[in-house]
This record gives sequence, structure tokens and C-alpha cells, in this order.
Amino acid sequence: MAIISSRPSVALVKTRWRKKGAPRTLAERAGVIGANVWKISLEIFRHMEKEEFRFGSDRLVTDVMAEFIAFLVQLADRAVYGRLSEADRATLIGEVAAHLAATMENNQLDLLGPGEYRKPFIDLLNARCEEYAGFEYPGGEPGFPCLRFFAAKVSDAMAASGNKWVVEQIMDIEAPEMVRLIKKLVDQTVNTAPR
Repeated sequence: MAIISSRPSVALVKTRWRKKGAPRTLAERAGVIGANVWKISLEIFRHMEKEEFRFGSDRLVTDVMAEFIAFLVQLADRAVYGRLSEADRATLIGEVAAHLAATMENNQLDLLGPGEYRKPFIDLLNARCEEYAGFEYPGGEPGFPCLRFFAAKVSDAMAASGNKWVVEQIMDIEAPEMVRLIKKLVDQTVNTAPR
């Protein structure tokens, strides 16, 4: 089975700009968020592989990655709420989703061959964001029902591989790390964004 990226592991949540100067646009910030959401998702996948969770096929890998990404995108959207105007928030999250859709499509083309990948991915993001919107986020963090829902979606994506303890792994280990990393990412990327 091929891993989605053959590049060596890189540090997570890298938000420093190479060139100092003018304030960064929302599109530039969205690119940084999108690239880091991809890295976080890939690192979570790799961690689960090291913990001996089996993914079985490239299709299952991309399905699980899509669930990781959808969870992270909705967390990013919640984290920017109130920090940006509604129009800027919509632009930022739309650009993040477009960046991730292109990245996912490129990887699926490499792994699975020709096919329509962008629209199903965007449809999944939209469906999950709508579903996640129904959960409570006490103290700004996803509550137990939200984490349980996320874990169940990952478990469903991995069902064909026969893994036990996926729900527990996601809820107890992976999701808290994802929440921590997305908060750090948004804090470093959006706090200085133009309003």
C-alpha cells in the first residue's frame, strides 16, 4: 500500500513567512492553513499506522484522510469565528477547502488513477461541516458527542480493514492532538490577519 506522500515528515504547524513585509492576504493565509491541515492529517494517519492500525487499501487511506480533514476544517472555521468578519471568514474557509480539494484530488489521481475526486471531496466537507454544526463546543472545544461522531466516521471509513479500538484511539489520542494543533495553527495564522 502506498502512503499518500513519499516526502519525509516535516514539522507540523509551520506558519513563519520566508519573507517579511506586507501583511498576508486571506488567500495566502488559507494556503498556509490548508497545507498544515494536510500535514496534520498525514501525521495522524502515520501515527495510527505506527500504532498498528491497518488501512488495507489506498481508497481507505484517502477516505480516512478526508474525515481527518473535514474535522480539522470545521475546527478551523470555529476557531476563526469572531476573529474575522463573516465575509472574510467565508473567504478564508472557502480558500482552505479549495486548497485541500486540489491536494486531495492530486493524491487520489496518483493513487487511484483517473476519476472525479474534487466534487465528492467538497460534498463530504460540506456534509460534515453541516453535521458538526449541530454539536456543542463547551469552552470552544468539541464535546464528547462531537468527538464520538468524528471517531465513528473514521471507524466507518476503516470498517473494511477490521481494526478494533479505532473509536477509542481517535477520541482519546488523535482528536485531542488535532484540536491542539488546529488551535495553534489558527492562532499563529489568523491573529495577525487584516480585518
